[in-house]
Amino acid sequence: MTGQNDYLHDLFALDGRVAVVTGGGGALGGALALGLARTGARVVVMGRRLEPAERVAERIRAAGGEALALACDALDRAALEAAERTITARFAPVDILVNGAGGNDPRATADAAHPFFDLDAAAVQEVFAGNFLSAFQASQVFGCAMAARGEGCILNITSMNGLRPLTRVGVYSAAKAAVANFTQWLATHMAQEYSPRIRVNAIAPGFFLTEQNRYLLTDAATGELTPRGQAIVAHTPMGRFGAPDDLIGAALWLVSPAAAFVTGVVVPVDGGFSAYSGV
Repeated sequence: MTGQNDYLHDLFALDGRVAVVTGGGGALGGALALGLARTGARVVVMGRRLEPAERVAERIRAAGGEALALACDALDRAALEAAERTITARFAPVDILVNGAGGNDPRATADAAHPFFDLDAAAVQEVFAGNFLSAFQASQVFGCAMAARGEGCILNITSMNGLRPLTRVGVYSAAKAAVANFTQWLATHMAQEYSPRIRVNAIAPGFFLTEQNRYLLTDAATGELTPRGQAIVAHTPMGRFGAPDDLIGAALWLVSPAAAFVTGVVVPVDGGFSAYSGV
């Protein structure tokens, strides 16, 4: 039905909106950038290194979308401010910010090689900075322009680890828990202090096999799942790891007009992991 299609388009379309994805050159950030572009957004793919970001931007342009790749460290406030000026001049003020930068560091992971009592404080600080401070600063820089206009949307990427901490990765789990808490705080702050049309939400991916966690979940020599990887799949009712595209639907809902009355939520995208007690 034509009318039905128009209704769905109006509900979810992001035509002409300017969206920034930090960490956009990675597997999950790249998938989100492509999903935003397919729904009509003009996407800025940002990352520390230009080459991966440019590869994602080129895929968007090849599919007929608009995209700009920028090398920008989300921990560098001046670089973020320069990026905001560049984006505004090239496209328009940013409507959507996806805080996808982050990751873990083996040096901050408690295992036989790195006992908890010997974890390096500098590595711990790097994990917290990469996950929390990057989202905090990007929200300051791009959120300020949203506050001035009285509208906008921020989507943080936390993790199921932040809601249910796992063995070994206590530092990463704590950093992601900070992102989840910050999401709720910022949603309230922006709505009450600036405009209820500024929304802040998060998605909490479950277990996605990426280059950052492959060393924990698969055996480098055989490619088979480690006991940890096997336990995760066994405790995921859907019986598999997530694929990057599995995040797109929840993300598009949260940044679209369809979620106009949704703010301050953290949505699990975890194949049922959080719903399963193990029995």
